[in-house]
Amino acid sequence: MSEDAYVIGLDYGTDSVRSVLVNAMTGEELTNVVFEYPRWKAGKYCDPAVNRFRQHPLDYMEGLEYTVRESIRQAGTGIAEKIRAIAVDTTGSTPVAVDSAGIPLALNKGFEENPNAMFVLWKDHTAVQEAGEINQHARSWGGIDYTQYEGGIYSSEWFWAKILHVLREDKDIRQAAYSWVEHCDWIPALLTGVRDVHDIKRGRCAAGHKAMWHESWGGLPSEEFLVKLDPLLAGLRDRLFSETYTSDVSAGQLSPEWASRLGLKPEVAVSVGAFDAHMGAVGGGSKPFYLTKIVGTSTCDVVTAPMDKFGNKFIQGICGQVDGSVVPGMLGMEAGQSAFGDIYAWFKQVLMYPVERIVGSSDLLSSDIKTRLIDETAGRLIPELTRAAEQVPIDESGIVAVDWMNGRRTPDANQMLKGAVTGLNLGSDAPKIFRALVEATAFGARKIMDRFIDEGVPIEGVIALGGIPKKSPFVMQVLADVLNRPILVTRSEQACALGAAMFAAAAAKLYPDVDAAQAAMSSGFEHEYHPDPGNAKKYQRLYEKYSRLGEFIEKETSS
Repeated sequence: MSEDAYVIGLDYGTDSVRSVLVNAMTGEELTNVVFEYPRWKAGKYCDPAVNRFRQHPLDYMEGLEYTVRESIRQAGTGIAEKIRAIAVDTTGSTPVAVDSAGIPLALNKGFEENPNAMFVLWKDHTAVQEAGEINQHARSWGGIDYTQYEGGIYSSEWFWAKILHVLREDKDIRQAAYSWVEHCDWIPALLTGVRDVHDIKRGRCAAGHKAMWHESWGGLPSEEFLVKLDPLLAGLRDRLFSETYTSDVSAGQLSPEWASRLGLKPEVAVSVGAFDAHMGAVGGGSKPFYLTKIVGTSTCDVVTAPMDKFGNKFIQGICGQVDGSVVPGMLGMEAGQSAFGDIYAWFKQVLMYPVERIVGSSDLLSSDIKTRLIDETAGRLIPELTRAAEQVPIDESGIVAVDWMNGRRTPDANQMLKGAVTGLNLGSDAPKIFRALVEATAFGARKIMDRFIDEGVPIEGVIALGGIPKKSPFVMQVLADVLNRPILVTRSEQACALGAAMFAAAAAKLYPDVDAAQAAMSSGFEHEYHPDPGNAKKYQRLYEKYSRLGEFIEKETSS
């Protein structure tokens, strides 16, 4: 391979899209450009009170064009001609209703401002009722339990539940939607100029983990199953897909339109898309039987294992087990927490309320001083809380929290559950509560690791990547102590985008397979956190309290 070969990894996150331009020979990250979604940032089309979170396709398209062009500009003269491939990862499950050409309805006249015509973001929980119906139906309809490779419980965060909810809610969408496409499948289709939804190459990752696709029953759930669930789904199966592809496969080449818009050659290959955490696991240095944790606003936990040992073993309570969803030829298993950093952000919002309302409306300060004071407080709040929380001895406060503020993804998905903070007294201050919230997120992570082990999947190591592992030694040390395992932190700050770049290199045949691309392009690890044995013993006792509290909350929620 020539040293002059470059690839682009596109990483679509919750708040922004990032393009990373990578030297495919060395893994060197030349440029890193971020675009925040303007409509999302303005709070458009979302209603947190009812857990509705939607994103407009224009945010994605504008971010795609800006970040790629800016990456090329920053890289300098001559680089564009040497770019060989692009790969895309996105959040998920984030589906959208499309017409027969595969165009999201929000891009069609009359639907521009309709949230139901937009991408239903992973964290949208409006389909809780539909998820419950799918779970009940899967066990009672008289045929295959299509949730068996999904951990045995279907979630409101996933493909079919979201589709059914929107179809029930919106007559206009029912009439206009020809099919539905995941975000990670739509971007490659957009880039390659697909004009017929049936020509979109659907990724194995999204289909297997979120849409109940499995080879053993011929692809998606049967028409009979879907129609018995709700007649509104009649005929949709035939308008979706049957074949799926791993992300080392090329989805095609850049269309002339997008080659021109991005400033690239039409010969640039575009790989089949996948979810951010799955490509991120590869970019972060995943190995078989290592728990790779992508830690940010939420978490996604990924484990790979040989197909011959675990391909036909059902792992209960996780987000699915799919042949080739992470590394082709290996079983990919997914779990995760519906909120991690989002819990810290929630607590910050609670504390910022009087600052924003009282300082913001004060007549004692100028507008400029008020704005600067509010911004400074917001910027310093979590660092100050962290410094103070580090000084709180373990178990001294008596506060125990449960991390289900956004429901529970795994183990055993239940988005109806709520978070809790217990053990408060008149001496419970903000740093003590913050420490309890950090510990709760670590306990939630421990539940996931324990479930894998209980189900017979050995965990031989832990790898962490994402914003929090790079920025918060306090959180990571608590996590290491609670898991009672060393944690390796990936060196790359953009492991998801780097992972996408590795898949781009494989799709362009710059390497024979993803393993070879990972070996050549990996950034390695920058730090390792080791558990403190004394802290681990104390946290074991707190973890047991957390578990009992969680059982109580779940029982009360169910009743």
